[in-house]
Amino acid sequence: MGLQDKVIITAALTGVLANRDQCPGIPYTPVEIADEAKRAYDAGATVVHIHGRTDGGAPTWELETFRQIKEEVRKRCPIILNFSTGTMDDDIAMQAAIIRELRPEIAALNMGTMNYAKYSPKRKSFVFDVVFPNTFGKIERFLDVMNEAGVKPELECFDAGHTNSIWPLYDMGKLKKPTQFSFIMGVLGGLPTSIEALQLQKQTIPADATWEVIGIGKEQWRLVASALVLGGNIRVGLEDNFYLPDGSMAPSNGALVEQAAQLVRLCGREVADIAEARRLLSLSPEPS
Repeated sequence: MGLQDKVIITAALTGVLANRDQCPGIPYTPVEIADEAKRAYDAGATVVHIHGRTDGGAPTWELETFRQIKEEVRKRCPIILNFSTGTMDDDIAMQAAIIRELRPEIAALNMGTMNYAKYSPKRKSFVFDVVFPNTFGKIERFLDVMNEAGVKPELECFDAGHTNSIWPLYDMGKLKKPTQFSFIMGVLGGLPTSIEALQLQKQTIPADATWEVIGIGKEQWRLVASALVLGGNIRVGLEDNFYLPDGSMAPSNGALVEQAAQLVRLCGREVADIAEARRLLSLSPEPS
């Protein structure tokens, strides 16, 4: 089976919004996050997407927290590190410091402004309702920092307009090929969870790009299966979805990755190992 049939599984370990009242398996501390990274790696993940948390579970951008996370993960396994950079603020100094100082192999980059909301049909009201601002100027500044540090951007596209707006960044030379895309589906204000929407996203990006699907909520498993059929990579993890395909709550990120790896094989493809994932993502052969 050729490299094109290999699947990179990313595990999004913790996020910023979910808490242990909702799902007891969500990690907070650097040691807990690193333990979850090892469980995901042992189950077949080759990339971990990481947000910083305080010991009490609040989101944090403290450089030392991310440094501890990196050190603890590296003690346990050679998995590829993908650090979040998502911030509501226009000031990106804290995120830039993390990229420059710690140089993860990959850094996530939100590719456009959107209404970011969650609606409760039971309450007949919005759980939260905010504008997530990501101007081109902000994206450019992030790309300047990532290019300077030798960190590969993961282009997180919540809507078709985000994906279709990349060409000026190529034209300015700020975005390098081959590029890596993530299509986030299921967030209110963004892409619907339909095969047609996923196909449109795939058709919009350059032919030499790699891409993955990020499904939010219980529909994640159908989107994962769709991405596998269409030749893409996949992301699972407690940031995105708490539940296994049978509807039971996942005890860990590793349990979600284990199910994803099984689905990869059932679709006639193979789970990429670390070396293969690095080749597919055009990364250096050794961890940073």
